[in-house]
Amino acid sequence: AGQNQHSQAEDTLRNALKQTPTNILLYSELAELSLMQGRTQQTVQLLRRTIKLADNQEMPSIGLWVRLAQACLHNLPEQAKKAADKAAELADKLDVDSDMSAMQVRQFKWQATNALAQVASQGQDFVLAEDLFNQVLRDNPYFLPALQGLGQQQMQRGNIDQAVALFEQIKQIDPAKGYSSLINARQFPEDEETLKRIEKAARQPSMEGSVRASLLLQLAVAREKTKDYDEAYTLASEANNASKQLLTYDPQQHRQQCARNRFAFGKALFEHRKGYGLATSVPVFVVGMPRSGTTLVEQILASHSDIFGAGELGIIPSRIQGLNRWERHVGSGRQYPDCVDDLTLDVTQGIAKGMLNELQELAADDKPKAKHIVDKLPHNFENIGMIKFFFPQARIISVRRDPRDIALSNYFTDYQAKHGGMGFAYDMTWIGEQLADHNLYMHHWDQVFSDEILTVNYEDVVADTEGAARRMLAYIGVPWQSEVLAFNEHERAVKTASVWQVRQPIYATSTAKWRRYQTHLAPLIKGTNAKINPDPITDMLSLPQAGFLTDGVALFKENDLDGAELHFKKMLHHNPEHAACQYMLGLVYCRKGHVNEALPLFEHALDVCPWKKDWRVSLVKAYEEMGMYDKAQKLGTKGD
Repeated sequence: AGQNQHSQAEDTLRNALKQTPTNILLYSELAELSLMQGRTQQTVQLLRRTIKLADNQEMPSIGLWVRLAQACLHNLPEQAKKAADKAAELADKLDVDSDMSAMQVRQFKWQATNALAQVASQGQDFVLAEDLFNQVLRDNPYFLPALQGLGQQQMQRGNIDQAVALFEQIKQIDPAKGYSSLINARQFPEDEETLKRIEKAARQPSMEGSVRASLLLQLAVAREKTKDYDEAYTLASEANNASKQLLTYDPQQHRQQCARNRFAFGKALFEHRKGYGLATSVPVFVVGMPRSGTTLVEQILASHSDIFGAGELGIIPSRIQGLNRWERHVGSGRQYPDCVDDLTLDVTQGIAKGMLNELQELAADDKPKAKHIVDKLPHNFENIGMIKFFFPQARIISVRRDPRDIALSNYFTDYQAKHGGMGFAYDMTWIGEQLADHNLYMHHWDQVFSDEILTVNYEDVVADTEGAARRMLAYIGVPWQSEVLAFNEHERAVKTASVWQVRQPIYATSTAKWRRYQTHLAPLIKGTNAKINPDPITDMLSLPQAGFLTDGVALFKENDLDGAELHFKKMLHHNPEHAACQYMLGLVYCRKGHVNEALPLFEHALDVCPWKKDWRVSLVKAYEEMGMYDKAQKLGTKGD
């Protein structure tokens, strides 16, 4: 791994595990390697297996539960909490004995308490998190994870001075980590010797590779501060090239998904599904390319007494995942966004009400009377079609910025979500392609939702903050309040890469930054100007109406077999592989006494969804009715 041969490293570990399948250390290393490559689910499975081995061998597993909590922290918050709770539970039961010293017991308790603090902080329960971090630090003022966690939380809450003081403490214990945190807080080392020491630390081989990419990127930012722009760009490129080796981002696959989104959410869908969704203007979505100024815009809006800024939410992505789970459950063979044309009026309103309730719960503690709630997940620009499908009256603010400044800001940022939606940010050509995709998206949405989306330029916000703020507030529909101009004094947590900037007054130094790096922009221009040629979309259906399955099931329950049969056949006409409709049509045939016609439908449906126990039971009964007892027995035994 230290020589950037991560595949070989994984093969080495797995081959060793074949020889010693109960070796905890090997499993632990494999889990670390997996996490480094962004394979969260695989990491979770490996750590759980390692915990089981540790328990079987009567070895302490608290540290492994802590690692599991950390692995789940950003993507699987519920699992992270359960893991941290388990670590704390086990730590509370520890006693000093011949196998464990007092220091070891204290160490495990610090780790467990710190894991609880991290989970609380991630869930924005900052009071509890701070109490837990301080609980650890009172017992051990030099415990790095607690210093780091508390410092990062102070940054998010706008307490920059307190954060810097904590990072200074870290610097005394671990200079590389300390300087990295300080640079992130825009506290730059000024002497050349320190910068060289940071670079030396960044070039120490580790499981991550031959360089520590995050530290190199921080060094690039520091070099930018000293106006050594060519060196800064060289360091950023080296760091990003190292990170790219561990990424699975596929720009062509992303471009194809963009094309499918535009296809699914065209004018025709909204013309044929009028009245869908929830008529409310409470949700406000601030969208744009990452690093385009979305956090600044949200901070301005959130300083208004009628508007609550909820930050970057996963509400829309989580509903997309839910739709995909449902389509897999019914065996339609479809997934988002293909499946939106099969959502009924009642379903869209139900989903929208659930999302609205979730938004209002987020605002309940800070601004319970807020008339509008802002979700500023930048990449929701891809999901504007879905947003308008569920919230036709939602306000959407599209933030634009000079694409060259966007590109460089992304290129110099190390994202926590590098293995997710931010994988594009580690290659200038990919960034250019993403910018082009963004432009095509916004052109499409402007065609579909004429004059319903407000476009705001970051440069205009910087040059005339009051003018831009008045436009945005008028668009949302709230009266002017001068307090929004003091947005940097607004106390609220910010968890994005812009955490430092939004605590500052408006400054113009971030505009036209690209001029410093214009000799390096050829890959960006290549990606931005390349022709967009996604593969032709030939496999997406366009159902003439929604609800063939749900309406058919309702008719079946009312014993209207002919009506149900017609609905299921209509769906199968458009989508012959729809497993749930095949199964339901089989049930209709069984009730009508045509079991022989039901059999192939049951069999095919169960092949598609083998986990459906009730479908298996129906097929067993059908076999028995047809005298196929061997098949019935075989299938019944298989089901057991």
